[in-house]
Amino acid sequence: MKINIHRSRNDRVIAGVIGGIAEHFDWNTNLTRIIFVILAVTPMFPGIIAYLVLWLLMKDPIED
Repeated sequence: MKINIHRSRNDRVIAGVIGGIAEHFDWNTNLTRIIFVILAVTPMFPGIIAYLVLWLLMKDPIED
């Protein structure tokens, strides 16, 4: 099952997951990363697992 959000080709640190989410929803990428990191270090949000699952579910970057 793939979700209809593509990973970012240009705005990536590891796999482009957060950059792709930010591009899709037209959010600030740096702010999105900061929010994700804050959520990832809280005990209620398994951030690394969520990132890996999103990496698997999100489509590859769009070829230009």
